[in-house]
Amino acid sequence: MKLYAPWEKAFKKVSTPFEHFLHAQTTTGMVLMFMTILALILANSPLTETYAHFFHIKVDFNVGEWKLSHTLHHWINDGLMAIFFFIIGLEIKREILVGELSNIKVAMLPILAAIGGMLIPALIYYSINSGMESAGGWGIPMATDIAFAISALVLLGKRVPPALVTFLVALAIVDDLGAVIVIALFYTEQIHMLPLALAGGAFLIMLAFNRFGIHMILPYFIVGVFMWFFMLESGVHATIAGVIAALAIPSKPKMSAVGFRKGAKTLLDEYDTYPIDPKDGMNERQKAILLKLESNINAIGTPAARLERDLYLPVALIVIPLFALANAGIAIDFSSISTTIMTPVSMGIIGGLILGKVLGIFGVAWLAIKLKIATLPQGSTISQIFGVAFLGGIGFTMSIFVADLAFMGNEEFIFQAKVGILAASLFAGLFGYFWLRFVAKSS
Repeated sequence: MKLYAPWEKAFKKVSTPFEHFLHAQTTTGMVLMFMTILALILANSPLTETYAHFFHIKVDFNVGEWKLSHTLHHWINDGLMAIFFFIIGLEIKREILVGELSNIKVAMLPILAAIGGMLIPALIYYSINSGMESAGGWGIPMATDIAFAISALVLLGKRVPPALVTFLVALAIVDDLGAVIVIALFYTEQIHMLPLALAGGAFLIMLAFNRFGIHMILPYFIVGVFMWFFMLESGVHATIAGVIAALAIPSKPKMSAVGFRKGAKTLLDEYDTYPIDPKDGMNERQKAILLKLESNINAIGTPAARLERDLYLPVALIVIPLFALANAGIAIDFSSISTTIMTPVSMGIIGGLILGKVLGIFGVAWLAIKLKIATLPQGSTISQIFGVAFLGGIGFTMSIFVADLAFMGNEEFIFQAKVGILAASLFAGLFGYFWLRFVAKSS
């Protein structure tokens, strides 16, 4: 019996969807940190040319005369990252339907704080780069890296109240939604209407699947791939297809909770009427009952919840690490690093992610609480909100993504942006963590 005890203990442990979400984000944050360090090591080692060349290898897909050819770097940023944005879309949808954003009274504080945390960083960046060629990068410091930020907060354990964690999650979700809107509206150079219309048609087909109660994943996947391709050809960034596709995935179960409970009880009662087979523990009828119970479990669940759960691991262990490896590697010349940091691009990003996020998130939250528009998360203090505001300055993944779009083709600006993002994210993350650990006190 001792041999099976650990598995029995794990079997009895039940995690809520929110706990599963936090665990997944923490895992993503840890892997992301490792791959970022690896990318920086490779970019500053004798392997730097091999590293750079690898991600510029062309990968082609040919069907007859039709051909789709892009570099490996492009496939990661436009292809794999569409899956990441699909997860973001599912998170946004969940939070609005059943999460922190479903109750407007509870949601008011993170919504207002997130809006402030997007607008003020953008204004700070633009004020530093106004009138310059680099002014278009104003969207870079608007973003918060949800995985890194939540990882830092979760590492604090019981030093922070659970309500503060949900506040940061809701804030980061609103932040992600804002980033998606900015990418779609402001970082699209040219729009081709026919492919865009076809992408819209694909979305309508997916909505029809939802309306007619289709819960199988495969039809949505097939149409979603076509929508991604049409979006790619339209000029709108292809990753937006991931967010839009998520909106069409069913979020209502086929079976009611009452029906599931009655059905499960009937099946389990029947299961108990059969003797246990000494060879494999179950007879054929019991195996059939378990298969039926599994079918009912899938019916009480939703495709959106199932996809969000099943895709977290591949996104955390493949998509995000590959993105970090392909984009975080910058060759740092320490003799000129101070000059790079002092460029308008880097200074705008550093000012936006550190000063802008604190003024935006903490300042707006403090004002909303003082005006009684919103209330503090339960068990938290205004000092803890200040620490969370710094964690909001960890821009990393989304900031790098926006930088590549804003300065496409300008390697010098992209380099300056990445230096600013790394410097600001490192400072914001460490300051926020240590503030919450050693300075801020719980109520």
